[in-house]
Amino acid sequence: MDVKKAGSSLDSLISSFNTRIADLQELVIARNMYPASTVADLSAIDAAVKAVELQVQAIKNRVREETEAIPKAKKLIDASLRQQKILQNMSSHASSSLSQTMSMLDLNTTKTLLPESSKQQSNSVSFKPEEPAALPKEKKGRGSPPLWYITSDELDSLSSYMRGRLTLEKVNAAVNDMATYAEANAHLISAPKKKLAENLWERALELRDIATVEAVKGKHFFLENDIKGPSLKLDNTGKAILTVLRHLGRISETRIGHHRVIILLKPQ
Repeated sequence: MDVKKAGSSLDSLISSFNTRIADLQELVIARNMYPASTVADLSAIDAAVKAVELQVQAIKNRVREETEAIPKAKKLIDASLRQQKILQNMSSHASSSLSQTMSMLDLNTTKTLLPESSKQQSNSVSFKPEEPAALPKEKKGRGSPPLWYITSDELDSLSSYMRGRLTLEKVNAAVNDMATYAEANAHLISAPKKKLAENLWERALELRDIATVEAVKGKHFFLENDIKGPSLKLDNTGKAILTVLRHLGRISETRIGHHRVIILLKPQ
C-alpha cells in the first residue's frame, strides 16, 4: 500500500510539473507574439496622451489669462463710470455758467443803452467827464469771459508731481470761479460812477488803469487778491490749480504795479 501511494504521489507531482511547464511555455509564446505591433500601439497611445495633456495645459493657460483680465475689466468699467460722472458735472457747470453769462450780458446791454437814451433826452453834459470815452469800445471787444475747461486726457498727460491730488472736477470748478472774477471786474470797468457804491469807485479806477496796459487790453482778467473761493482759494491746492492751468495754456500772468494779474486765454 505504501509503495502504491508513493508511486501515485510521484505521478501526481510529475503531472503537476508538466502542467506548470506547459503554462509557462504558453505565457512565453503570448509575450513574444507580435512584438512589433505591440510597441507601435503603445507609441500611438503615448502620443495621444501627450496631445491631450497639451490641450489641457492650453485650456489652463486660457483660463488663467481670463482670470487675470477680470480685474482690468473692472478697473475699465470703474474708469468709464467716473468719466461719465465728470462729463455730467461739466455739462451742468457749463449750462449754469452759460445762463449766468447770458444774464450778465443782458444786464450790461441794458446798462449801456440807458445812458445813451438819457443823453439824447437831456441837454446836460455834466456826466461826460466821469465816463472815459474809450471804455464802451473796450467792453465790446472784451465780450464774455472764456470758459475753457480742461479734459481728462489733458489732466492725465501731466506729470504725477504736477497733477498731485487734483481732480477734473476741482480744476474745472476753478475755471468757473475765474470766469466769475473776470466778469465782476469787467462790470466794474464799464459801469458809470453813478451806478457804483462809493467804496467801489477807487477799485474801478484801478482796474481801468490795469485794463489799458497793452498786455491786458481787450482781455478778461482778475487779480490775485480776487481769489476768494468758493472752489479756487489761495491755498496749496489753489496754487497747484493755477500752475496746471498756466501749463495747459488756459491763463497767463503778468505783474502790473504791486498787483499780480491773471489773464484768461481763449482757445486758439
